[in-house]
Amino acid sequence: MADKRPDFVRRFGPVIGGALVLLWKVKFALVFLLTKAKFLLLGLTKMSTLFSMAAAAGVYWTLWGWKFALGVVGSIYVHEMGHVAALRRYGIKASAPMFIPGLGAVIRLQQYPATPAEDARTGLAGPLWGLGAAIVAAAIYFATRSPIWAAIAHFGAWVNLFNLLPVWQLDGGRAFQALTRNQRWIAVAALGAIWFASGEPLLVLLLIAAVARAFGQAPAEPDRGALSAYVALAMILALLSRLPVPGIG
Repeated sequence: MADKRPDFVRRFGPVIGGALVLLWKVKFALVFLLTKAKFLLLGLTKMSTLFSMAAAAGVYWTLWGWKFALGVVGSIYVHEMGHVAALRRYGIKASAPMFIPGLGAVIRLQQYPATPAEDARTGLAGPLWGLGAAIVAAAIYFATRSPIWAAIAHFGAWVNLFNLLPVWQLDGGRAFQALTRNQRWIAVAALGAIWFASGEPLLVLLLIAAVARAFGQAPAEPDRGALSAYVALAMILALLSRLPVPGIG
């Protein structure tokens, strides 16, 4: 009997099943995000955040329409608030996000994390919360079949995957600072496997950057938490970024 399931399901179904199991083991980013709803509203009480969000939304509105513009701004906001929440756990005060149209958003710190491990976890908190936002958008899409939610989920997954690039001050670069040389090569192998399984082109860029970073100076003590979180985020975000957007592909 011919397999009548959609091509996306047949191709990625088994891998997505494994990803869902992994999500459950890391406490499932969606539930994590929803439990932080009150904290997310806190940043919206800052006038500087609201004004810069409105400016950014206006720019994106002219390019893609107001619905997608709000989705873009919301995805970036959740990502940045993930950093703020992680910093506060380490007793580091941080400002609410300030949006820069076309470039994303930034937060201001009064001090930096004390160790590479703390820096890695605050860095990866952004993609983790961003993943939660993308999952929410994907869930709404599957419930409503409204293409705009698929587009928002796709954007959220892609931009958070991009932030896992292990370069400069991007979140992936901060994570790699805590990894030993052996762990970095494990991450390289994992990125290669994820690229093979998902076919996400952005992973080629992550692979190139990860290989280059693997030869750099590295700490002696391994950070298993940072490695497992980095690989898990890369895998799930890559798969979610392949969600087809109706009307686009």
